[in-house]
Amino acid sequence: MKASEGLRVVVTGATGNVGTSLVRALEAEPRIASVLGLARRRPTLSLEKTDWAEVDLSLEGDEPRLARYIEDADAVVHLSWAFQPTHDPASTWRSNVLGALRVFDAVAAAHVPALVYASSVGAYSPGPGNGAPVSEAWPTHGWPGAAYTREKAYLERVLDTFERDHPQTRVVRMRPCFLFKEESASEQRRIFAGRFFPGWLMRPDLLPLLPELDGLRFQVMHTDDAADAYRRALVRDVRGAFNIAADPVIDTTALSVLLDARPVKVPSGAARGLLSAAWRLRVAGASPDLFDAVLKLPLMATERARQELDWEPSRTSMEALDAFLRGVRAGSGDATAPLTGRRVG
Repeated sequence: MKASEGLRVVVTGATGNVGTSLVRALEAEPRIASVLGLARRRPTLSLEKTDWAEVDLSLEGDEPRLARYIEDADAVVHLSWAFQPTHDPASTWRSNVLGALRVFDAVAAAHVPALVYASSVGAYSPGPGNGAPVSEAWPTHGWPGAAYTREKAYLERVLDTFERDHPQTRVVRMRPCFLFKEESASEQRRIFAGRFFPGWLMRPDLLPLLPELDGLRFQVMHTDDAADAYRRALVRDVRGAFNIAADPVIDTTALSVLLDARPVKVPSGAARGLLSAAWRLRVAGASPDLFDAVLKLPLMATERARQELDWEPSRTSMEALDAFLRGVRAGSGDATAPLTGRRVG
């Protein structure tokens, strides 16, 4: 497609948390002519520039269909990711790793000029002992105990080889922190807390105490701000990795202010034991291995994204968390299968 006509962008995982924000961001971008959103289930979400198609990246039989959708693309954004089932890591490996390999192979076969891939802070090795933020040069070996971090780290190595073998394709690796928005709250509650967790419990007057865990420090941003960074990476001639996160860093003190709750010291081992029991009983969605990984995540420096993408988050991390909690309490959702709003069950 000629530059004067605008870019044709294909987005995998377009009905999820980041995907719904990105396709909306691309609607307002004049350099984007059209968007094809790929998902396992066609949504009812209607946007002027966006068409939808169904494909299951975990299925080998869907490879020819995927290739047809990608063959004329000017850029592919690979967002598709399955967090569940955490009890079946072979299943998430098929969806996440083998699915990504199918996308990368289709991009290479079609000689697509640009590939923007959703990596994660979870791809990074544990941070330095002094807690200093790490740049994009920090090792990406993940944390071997959790399926999510293993898969993200593995795909970083795959892209190392892809970049070597296909230098004609501009590869961008976005490494965001935790991403929240009101419309994704129901999905994220189901994924991490379990489908039976009642969202209305997340009220300050019902949570007088907050567990304080040693080493719990992480970064958060609003999903719409992450989508803006993806948009900028699509239309600028940039390559490589970009850390994206908002301030301030979230710790127990910040959470206690947000929830108006008093911190109570809880040993990490005890918290992990309770989570492990709930996970084994299939009450909680998040695994104890993921809990371990979160405690080892480094903080990220974001200077490169701010300088080369001219990007700044429009909301603080506290505002992003507040939107998420508001959505959890209200059972908020969106017009896509993953983000359908549900209260319980």
